[in-house]
Amino acid sequence: MSTLAEDLALLYPSCADEVGAALDAVLARHAEALRPDGRRRTWTQRDAILITYADSLSAPGQAPLATLADILPRLTDGTIPTVHLLPFYPWTSDDGFSVVDYLAVDPAVGTWHDVAHLRRQVELMFDAVINHVSASSPWFAGFLADDEHRDWFLVVDEDADTSSIVRPRTLPLLTGFDTARGREHVWTTFSADQVDLNYAEPAVLLAVLDVVLTYVRRGASVIRLDAVTYLWKELGTSGVHLPQTHAVIRVLRAALDAVAPDVTLITETNVPHAENVSYFGDGHDEAQLVYNFALPPLVLHSFVAGDASALSAWAAGLTTPSQETSFFNFLASHDGVGVRGAEGILAAADLTALADRVHAHGGHVSYRAVEDGERVPYELNINYFDALSDPAGDEPLATQVARFLTAQSIMATLPGVPGIYLHSLLGSRGWPAGVALTGANRSINREKLDRDTLLAELSHPDGRRARVLRGYQRLLRVRSGQAAFDPRASAAVIDLGPGAFALLRGSGPEAVLAVHNVTAEPLPLPAAGHDLLTDAEVAAVPPFGTVWLNGGAPWAAS
Repeated sequence: MSTLAEDLALLYPSCADEVGAALDAVLARHAEALRPDGRRRTWTQRDAILITYADSLSAPGQAPLATLADILPRLTDGTIPTVHLLPFYPWTSDDGFSVVDYLAVDPAVGTWHDVAHLRRQVELMFDAVINHVSASSPWFAGFLADDEHRDWFLVVDEDADTSSIVRPRTLPLLTGFDTARGREHVWTTFSADQVDLNYAEPAVLLAVLDVVLTYVRRGASVIRLDAVTYLWKELGTSGVHLPQTHAVIRVLRAALDAVAPDVTLITETNVPHAENVSYFGDGHDEAQLVYNFALPPLVLHSFVAGDASALSAWAAGLTTPSQETSFFNFLASHDGVGVRGAEGILAAADLTALADRVHAHGGHVSYRAVEDGERVPYELNINYFDALSDPAGDEPLATQVARFLTAQSIMATLPGVPGIYLHSLLGSRGWPAGVALTGANRSINREKLDRDTLLAELSHPDGRRARVLRGYQRLLRVRSGQAAFDPRASAAVIDLGPGAFALLRGSGPEAVLAVHNVTAEPLPLPAAGHDLLTDAEVAAVPPFGTVWLNGGAPWAAS
């Protein structure tokens, strides 16, 4: 475990002491307002996080943040105590992830007063979009004008060899801008409007730390580090997972531990699983939560293939480095289903089969560039309900809902904290009109919903939305009452054949065996047991169904 001084020396070898003193000054400015008491947050089976845009729900004459606060109790029924607000700051592109001003609320969604009102209902996760800023931000305007921000961005020779840099997009890495110094090319990992920050300049780290601590003062209990994989840039390297990137995360974690130890840091790193888990650090010095990117494609593959063997083998080896760390388990988000997390776990043919299914179900596939200009799938852009069930098919709704809720149960029963996208909670289907409107593949899963229309749909008990919401609330309510689903409780994969994903959580009389049938055929159980979800004795798992057996069933350990 490195010390703060060692990390600053790695980042800024010529001025580490000066940077340390400046960092202490930033902490001192915030410490009085934060008044830390030394307590750290413990995540339990009662926790889950709802992922939503601030304006996913709207009503005439009301700020979307206020609409969200009004309708949230109806949607969660007290089963989801934390809300992840996707970027709600002024922005210019990428649906909020090209931030103009980190410390303002986009007037189109509300005010800081609305955020505070929501915070009185639930805990909040804020996005720290700190890899890049909007090309229209004041910071970048200062760079263009050659003021004190001139070193906050990375100028690279137009002819520099950038071939070793890992790319998440097929767009050019460098973008030309006219500056007070003339035409210059600047590092832009994601788009020409998202200009990467230069963390080799100490002032950038100090400014970002000030932003993160301001978020905590504004009510954030969880800080999400967006796209942190690419934070430190250096030609001649891969540009991902560099030692300096981990050092920056450790500095942010150390700062939070000093003045806000109850705040959780979560990293979003859409990379192969073995690389992803490196952001736990040693279990005490980096992120407490890490997005479990392998899970969405593995669950989808299980239903596509009717075979959960790959999922079971992977889950059997899931570990975190300490009791302080957990996975952030999710199946859907504002983005698509990233497939990089499953690289090395699923065969290339399996990933191709997923892409083919997505196309067949009306979705899209986004690509990234690799060596020699080849394009490979990076993300499946489709609503998760549609990925599981063909929206153009004639399958009974009951079957579609059962399959969807069984997939969600897999996510909810794995060790960790469940992350639930609003459109999953509401049983939404895809929004192809959004793709036509914006030209962006990801829009297919980002539909904006009218509150009154939504409530009218939910009023039909046999409708898709009502069935999914009712089933999801039941799942979460039962989960919250079972100590076996504490993130720290033991987990063991039980072999009930390739058509089942069976996970034994906890031990003794409090154990729960969650059995998920990924096939269209009934799955007989070796012995009957009491199902917590239906409060009934069961001897088999229905097609695409789920049972949570109280006490783990007497045969679970055999």
